[in-house]
Amino acid sequence: MRHYLALDLGAESGRAMLGSISGERLALEELHRFANVPVRLPTGLYWDTLRLFHDIQQGLAMAGRERKLPLEGIGIDTWGVDFALLGRDGALVDNPRHYRDARNNGILEQAFAVVPREEIFAHTGLQFMQFNTLFQLYALKLAGSPALETARTLLMMPDLFNYWLTGVARAELSDASTTHFYNPVRRGWATELFDRFGLPKAILPEIVTSGTLLGPLLPHVAEAAGLARTPVYATCGHDTASAVAAVPAEGGEWCYISSGTWSLMGVELEDPVINEGSLRLNFTNEIGFGGSVRFLKNIAGLWLVQECRRAWALEGCEYSYEELAGMAAAVPPFTAVIDPDAFLEPGRMPEKIAAFCRSTGQPAPADPAAFCRTILESLALRYRQVLESLEALLGRRLKVIHIVGGGSRNQVLNQFVADATGRPVIAGPSEATAAGNVLVQAIGGGVLSGLGEARQLVRRSFPLVMVEPRPLANWDHAYEKFRQVRGQE
Repeated sequence: MRHYLALDLGAESGRAMLGSISGERLALEELHRFANVPVRLPTGLYWDTLRLFHDIQQGLAMAGRERKLPLEGIGIDTWGVDFALLGRDGALVDNPRHYRDARNNGILEQAFAVVPREEIFAHTGLQFMQFNTLFQLYALKLAGSPALETARTLLMMPDLFNYWLTGVARAELSDASTTHFYNPVRRGWATELFDRFGLPKAILPEIVTSGTLLGPLLPHVAEAAGLARTPVYATCGHDTASAVAAVPAEGGEWCYISSGTWSLMGVELEDPVINEGSLRLNFTNEIGFGGSVRFLKNIAGLWLVQECRRAWALEGCEYSYEELAGMAAAVPPFTAVIDPDAFLEPGRMPEKIAAFCRSTGQPAPADPAAFCRTILESLALRYRQVLESLEALLGRRLKVIHIVGGGSRNQVLNQFVADATGRPVIAGPSEATAAGNVLVQAIGGGVLSGLGEARQLVRRSFPLVMVEPRPLANWDHAYEKFRQVRGQE
């Protein structure tokens, strides 16, 4: 049996997941779970980066000192776009900011005044979001940031943690492709954009492909964890890339939704799609395992439910996610629809959703059950809109939707997606990100031959749920209302 440790950090929580490959099966076990709570200071919203690394080390110790497991590899994946700046001595020159920091508000318009939107897209093929790394850096420059002026190296979040584990500073490809300064055609940094924005391109590190062996754990890290100098792999550092690597798909007429805090909906291609249509519809071309292209759309996902749940907890009403899904299923449908992507900043989410409904001439949800129903229905309608855009850009019909990640456990949402799109949904695995992290390590170490064998292993190892669409006409009426409220792309 071969053991691997997947350190999977999401926007709400992180886990140290033990992945064990034995014969024809992959088994996953959670060793350590920890909260990922941003910290708001007078200067902005930050990640609690040192606390996260402390918990990473706790996960290593659970495997080493407590379980005494011989590990074949360690890999880290995180959310995309956020980064750390290191000084000449390799230390942080500032604590990494959270992508929802208000510093980024309005930065797109300022950036387009320097380099037109069309020109940026031609270089990168990336969906425009104000928190993409390029625009965060430009916001730093406009603010006269001392950190940017003194920085010698930029590392994305998984690369930072890899550096602290190994002493090796590299940029892993899948996460580099989320920055908005990676060129997926030329397959390298889009340094022309750094020049145009007056950013210091000397801070850009060498890019390595997913599955690259970075090196062993540093001696002091290994000793503290009770581990040998275990190999650390640059697995697919972007959590969505890891999740897509574990999609249990066969054939070519499928799309995926990596469902969690965010929903990432797209297809796997050999080459990027950078043209007028993908620019107009604001799609993104990110890189997956083996140099594949993740042609997708970022959609605000179950973060809306998470934020509502947090707001209700502050008022003394605690609900589990399972309770909220069950409550949503029991109330009348389609009392209101919202644009899930209209809610970027955290805080007072029920108030913001209610205000959105009133501003669009709709009744505001009356209770938590109605709020959750509105969110889940609106997400399903947004998926339908993105599916139509995907098919229009590709010129073919996508027959099956694979939903992976933690959101695949929400059977109410899965049914809504099938009903709204008229396509069968295959739900699972829920731990796709950790599974993909482990599988890429195993491929990098030569234990698995490639993605085909890895996906066969997923299909044998995890239960999958097929959800068939129900022909309900009211979804079509709701979709027309949704398009009026949100507008077409």
